[in-house]
Amino acid sequence: MKKLTVFLFMLMSLACMSQTFEGTVKFSMKAEITDPKMKAQMEQGMQQLNDPATQAKMKEMQEKMNDPQMKAMMEANPQMKAQIENAMKMAQGGAAPGGGMSSMMPTGFTYKMKDGNSLTILEGGMMPMEVLTLKDKSYRIDRKNKTYSELGAGGPPNVTQPAKPQVQITKTNEQATILKYKCTKYIATITEKDKTINQIYWTTTEIKDFDLKSLAKQRMGRGEPMFYEGIEGVPLKIEMTMPEAKMIMEVTEIKRETLNASDFSLPADFKQTKGIF
Repeated sequence: MKKLTVFLFMLMSLACMSQTFEGTVKFSMKAEITDPKMKAQMEQGMQQLNDPATQAKMKEMQEKMNDPQMKAMMEANPQMKAQIENAMKMAQGGAAPGGGMSSMMPTGFTYKMKDGNSLTILEGGMMPMEVLTLKDKSYRIDRKNKTYSELGAGGPPNVTQPAKPQVQITKTNEQATILKYKCTKYIATITEKDKTINQIYWTTTEIKDFDLKSLAKQRMGRGEPMFYEGIEGVPLKIEMTMPEAKMIMEVTEIKRETLNASDFSLPADFKQTKGIF
């Protein structure tokens, strides 16, 4: 599932590469676990969450969290509070009708962009998230607990990076229209060790105030590029297929509008905590 996490952050990073665009871009997201072994493990975990004994323990934990002393301790440690609340939400999602993996996965992203800065809002799933990117730094914003943490900060120093995966880009003759834009299909085949991952990009060159070429020069945590050289245009649909899962992101709205500058700054009354990514 690490590749899924990397893919999510790559998608959130696309927003900060706009040059003159100001406004909001919305993407829908669909994810499916396809590996039989992983599916079985997930189903087993859901069955355990729905077990009456497990639910009784969860109820007991919820009651303890409402204890004044426990509340005070949680307020003193916002990071621990957020982790416990996310674990509780995950358990409750599994127990609720219609819960399970579908309730844990995000349903989309909203990007807000202004003056080269961006605010990315992850929607749905077990862990709602906001990522604020200011020029060259990104922060995870937790508005409920009034905290923020710098993404990529606090990791172990001097760690040897693994060998870069081999990437082959193929431009096809296939075309499609997404919203009102004409798109061309590119296939990125990534080979790493004994695994092959296929990413499909439907891109358009009809949006002139986006420039993603500089994204190809930036790297994520493992040295992988956020965007690949050889792919022209703005991706309006991205599909990812790996041995464990499938994921599809597709733009649903592009709205040029004037946004408030205050949306693109760290809240003065928020407390900084140590990042977990």
